[in-house]
Amino acid sequence: MFFKKKPLWGKKKQLKTSYDAVIIGGGLHGLATAYYLAREHGMRDIAVLEKKHIGFGGAGRNTAIVRANQRTQYNVPLYKEALDLWPVLTRELDYNLMFNNCGNLNLMHSEAAMKAARMNVATAQFLGVESHLIDAKEAKELVPALNIKDDITFPVHGAMFHPPGGIVRHDAAVWGLAKGAAAHGAEIHQHTEALAVNREEGKVTGVETNRGRITTKKVLISAGGYSAALIHAMLGIKLPISVLTIQAMVTQPVKPLLDHVVSSGAYHCYANQTLKGEIATGAHMDPWPNYTTLTTARYIKHQAEALSEFLPCLAGLRFMRHWGGLADMTPDMAPIMDGNDHVEGFFMDCGWGYFGFKSCSAVGKYMARFMAEDQVPDILKPFTLRRFEQHRLMGETAALVNYTADN
Repeated sequence: MFFKKKPLWGKKKQLKTSYDAVIIGGGLHGLATAYYLAREHGMRDIAVLEKKHIGFGGAGRNTAIVRANQRTQYNVPLYKEALDLWPVLTRELDYNLMFNNCGNLNLMHSEAAMKAARMNVATAQFLGVESHLIDAKEAKELVPALNIKDDITFPVHGAMFHPPGGIVRHDAAVWGLAKGAAAHGAEIHQHTEALAVNREEGKVTGVETNRGRITTKKVLISAGGYSAALIHAMLGIKLPISVLTIQAMVTQPVKPLLDHVVSSGAYHCYANQTLKGEIATGAHMDPWPNYTTLTTARYIKHQAEALSEFLPCLAGLRFMRHWGGLADMTPDMAPIMDGNDHVEGFFMDCGWGYFGFKSCSAVGKYMARFMAEDQVPDILKPFTLRRFEQHRLMGETAALVNYTADN
C-alpha cells in the first residue's frame, strides 16, 4: 500500500480566486519575500505560484556559495546583511540550513589583480565586512593543497581572504523558507503557471493562471532566468537582461582537503568540498545567450584542466554529476529591483546573474517591505531599472567584460 506524502510545508490547498499579493516564482527570492511579508508585515493572504516545483530553477542548480565581498558600496551592504541573516533564519525557521562560514579565498594571478583586490578589500573593510589581502605563501597555509609554483598557466601572486563567507545547503534553504512562509499563512501552489498580469488604468488587478483567474492588487515577478521574458510578455517592459547557461559539477567523494571555498578569476573556476566529501566546482557562464540547461564536454574539459593546475591533488578524480542553470545577467552585473514606477502594484526582482543565491535572505526582507509599504527601502534604491537610461551603471561588471572579450 502506498501513501502520498504531504509536502514539508503542509497540506496542499485549493487555489483561491483572490489574494492580497501574488508572487510568481517559487525560488528562494519568491519564498523569502513571502516569508517576510507574512512574518514581518502581517500580510498572510499570499499565493506563491510555481510553474514546476519549488526550487526547480536556479535555487536547485547552484554550488551554494555565500559571500559579501562584492566591488561596490551599493552591493556590499546588501550581501553583508544577507550573509548575517543565515544563522538568524536557521533559528527563526527552526530548520538546519547547514550554514558553514568556512571562508572564501579568491586567488589573484598578477600584480594588476592584486592592486584591484586592494581596492575590494578597502571597500569591504570600510563597510564593515572582514576581508584581507594575503600573499601566496599565506594562501597556501590556508589551503595546503594549493599550487603556488611558477610553472603553471596563471601563477598565484596572492589572494583575497573573506572569512565570513561560506556555504549554505541550497535545498535546505528552499525547504526551510517554504516551511516558514506556509507556517505564517502563505500558500504555495506548485504546477501553477502564471499566464498574464491583468491591469486596469495603470494598476494591477489580477493574474491569469492555468488554474483560473486570481484577483489581486500586488504582483511580484521573481522567476530567475525566466523573469525578463515573463515581464516583457505580461507587462511589455523590456529589460536589459541576457540569459546565459552556467554549469557546475561534483567529483567523487574524497577525504577532507578543502577547508575554504577557493576561486580564481583567471582560471574561471571555483571549488569547495561538500559535507559528503565531493568537490563541487563551477565556472563563469557560457558566453552565448540561451535558455538551455544542457551541459557540454567543453566545460568538463575546462574544469578538469583548471582544477588540475591550481589544486593538482585533484587530478584523476572522476566527475560524478554535471548540471546547468540559467543566469539572468544585466550589463553591470547588478540586479533590478523595482516597482510602482511602471505599473501600480507590480514589482520585479530579477537580473541576479550568479549572485541570486547569495542575496536571497536580505532581498526577501526588503522586497517584502517594499510590497507592504509601497515605498522603496533605501538599500534597494540604487537597483532601479531607471539607472540604465540615466547611465548610472554599477561597477560590478569588469569580470563579465573581460571574459566575453576574451572569448
